[in-house]
Amino acid sequence: MSSRTPSPQTRARRSRGAARLANMAGGSLRAILVKIVLLGLVDALGIFALFMLATQHNWIVFAIVAAALIAINYIYFSKRTLAMKYLTPGLIFLLVFQVFVIGYTGYISFTNYGSGHNSTKEDAVTALMQSAQERVPDSATYELTVLRDGGDFGFLVTDPKGEVSYGTAEHPLERVTNATMTGDKATGLPGKEALNFAEIVDNQKAIVDLQVPVSSDPNKGALRTPDGSSAFLYLSSLRYDAHADTMTDTKTGTVYSDTGVGAFADPAGKQLKPGWSIGVGFDNYVKAVTDEGIRGPLIGVTLWTFAFALLSVLTTFALGLFLAIVFNDMRMKGRAFYRVLIILPYAFPSFLGALVWAGLLNRDFGFINLELFGGAHIPWLTDAFLGKISILFVNLWLGFPYMFLVCMGALQSIPDDVQEAAKMDGANPFQIFKKIKLPLLLVSVAPLLISSFAFNFNNFNLVYMLTGGGPRDASASINVGGTDILISMVYKVAFVGADRDYGLASAFSILIFIVVAIIAIVSFRQTKALEELN
Repeated sequence: MSSRTPSPQTRARRSRGAARLANMAGGSLRAILVKIVLLGLVDALGIFALFMLATQHNWIVFAIVAAALIAINYIYFSKRTLAMKYLTPGLIFLLVFQVFVIGYTGYISFTNYGSGHNSTKEDAVTALMQSAQERVPDSATYELTVLRDGGDFGFLVTDPKGEVSYGTAEHPLERVTNATMTGDKATGLPGKEALNFAEIVDNQKAIVDLQVPVSSDPNKGALRTPDGSSAFLYLSSLRYDAHADTMTDTKTGTVYSDTGVGAFADPAGKQLKPGWSIGVGFDNYVKAVTDEGIRGPLIGVTLWTFAFALLSVLTTFALGLFLAIVFNDMRMKGRAFYRVLIILPYAFPSFLGALVWAGLLNRDFGFINLELFGGAHIPWLTDAFLGKISILFVNLWLGFPYMFLVCMGALQSIPDDVQEAAKMDGANPFQIFKKIKLPLLLVSVAPLLISSFAFNFNNFNLVYMLTGGGPRDASASINVGGTDILISMVYKVAFVGADRDYGLASAFSILIFIVVAIIAIVSFRQTKALEELN
């Protein structure tokens, strides 16, 4: 049986097809390997997160992470989810860095989380008991060997009866039978490192502060050491009754009860600190608008924030537009050199610029007062009114180069024939600017003006680096100053001072988010109307 020999053209075509198939197969194989490696890393990280969540008994987040892992593996191994393969990375970043942050902030705003209320009730009971501990006068001496397990220290003690126990700050003493003995003293435990004298001296503070509970009952006290070689029993002057849910001061007889405010309180309302975190509903939002010590400063700060954001946009845009018109004139010589000088403030980091201006405007040794005002002591940064003027001026210096660049580009994009047609119709330069250039300019820059307003609404760096939000408002019940904007006030409430109220600060943050979102939505609708008009 004879077979037909393929022509050279057919053989070449088949060879090229085979080569394409080989390249596609090779590419697919490499893509599969890369996908497996990347998904393996994601799964490993996810499984580790699941393990940590399980040890903390955080089952809600555990279920969310597990569902996300299953969904990611299904999307990238299924042939029916092509679109989701491209959308998933962006969606994950959106959920983690936007939705989760906003959601968690909202959750905190419905709690009393803050100084003295930042843990669980069990942790608060332990902390209260430990804070009131005193050494028992006739305490027995426990022979002690300090052990290190990883980064934690523990006590290996031998009591007067010869019994050996081991414990840490988180785990009460437990009997051990495999300790290494030197005479009648336990000196080692398998898997743990015994500290020598030099190591005890190097870690003296941590070892002296260490409190190892005798048992799971906090009323039975804890062992502490003054020298790292012997331990003594310490008992608390507070006694906790788990059945009655009370804390009693054994010295005064005062009984503190859990009254539902996240702390033990006596009949007069005096609370023991620390307390614990609880849900308070809308109390933080109600407090923000009903507490006179908060409402008055909040209204003042809100009005100043709107004024600051609006004036910042108007002044920087006006100066930037003016300079753009000037330097867009082809008759001006040296335009390139002047443009470089103008954009220098924009190239300089804003927080460093604010620090430099803080030095220049210093009341006692600043260049402005010493050289321009002959040594006058003008409180540019420590007076509420002058501080606001200084902030607006410095923000103008930092912000006009950006507006200059934007307006310059927008002006250069306007066709010359439109302007020539207006001149032929008899329009003067001002009319051309007002009727043609400005409307066309606003179509391009209006979204940027909106984003600039939102940025200045939360321009924390400038206010904090320049004035620190001061001077302090003594009439306010929260930490707020005369030049604070909302975001700097939120920072102070949450992180500055002894009384840090994360719940109230989160409530303020949610209110700021709602206000900025509403302004952005309304502004973009107006921008769309402006675009349709043009």
